[in-house]
Amino acid sequence: MNFVTLNNGLKMPQLGYGVWQVPDDQAATAVAKAIEVGYTSIDTAMIYKNEVGVGKAIKESGVPREELFITTKVWNKDQGYENTLKAFDESLERLGLDYVDLYLVHWPTPQYDQYVDTYKALEKLYHDGRVKAIGVCNFEIEHLERLLNECEVVPVLNQVECHPYLAQNELKEFCAKHNIFVEAWSPLDQGGEVLQDEVIKKIADAVGKTPAQVVLRWHLQNNTIVIPKSVTPSRIEENFNVFDFELSSEQMDEINAINKNRRKGAHPNEMNYRG
Repeated sequence: MNFVTLNNGLKMPQLGYGVWQVPDDQAATAVAKAIEVGYTSIDTAMIYKNEVGVGKAIKESGVPREELFITTKVWNKDQGYENTLKAFDESLERLGLDYVDLYLVHWPTPQYDQYVDTYKALEKLYHDGRVKAIGVCNFEIEHLERLLNECEVVPVLNQVECHPYLAQNELKEFCAKHNIFVEAWSPLDQGGEVLQDEVIKKIADAVGKTPAQVVLRWHLQNNTIVIPKSVTPSRIEENFNVFDFELSSEQMDEINAINKNRRKGAHPNEMNYRG
């Protein structure tokens, strides 16, 4: 496992296991498998409705709590200072934990303009020692600039859609300048066209790995934190086995060149859903 050191000194596994769209009754089994394979970083959220299953897997894993890195997120309808503090307590109860390692604002929802107050609630949780680090998801540069100007604690990371067809180069450059890591959700383009791309397939053949492993390796070598999701045991293992090879600088350049700036998910400035 590779580890990165966040801007507050906390170490975080660079490869984690995501549980978006994993039903609660399957989450315990899937997370148990991931931990068995070697994942120690688990990424969930209130809106995924599987924090209970994730907590069950953590409890039954036998792995000491301090060896795990658990992330969850405050959902859009729970934004605002007091609402966020309440939502955090509820997430902690569902997870069955005393603290989480990383707590994130899930979307800026700019139409409602509450993300600064929401982030200030995260700062309180951080100062109170109830979370080890705080950050954001799906924040554009303009949203990050407001936090940097109006808040005290620099986010440790910004979790955004990122894959070879949406390389997020400008955002990555801004984040690097401010010592904010980029973490990729949908790192494999949701198993979509990226894995069928001729460049990716050619490189996979050359290095004797699968297209998914090549894409994950591309993320890692770009200093991006990555959280692939799968409930298939063989794929959970496959996604973990990316530390025994490297892509050449030429291969990295080839993958960088296929960027289309194409999203699968919503644009953060247009995502104001609060259901």
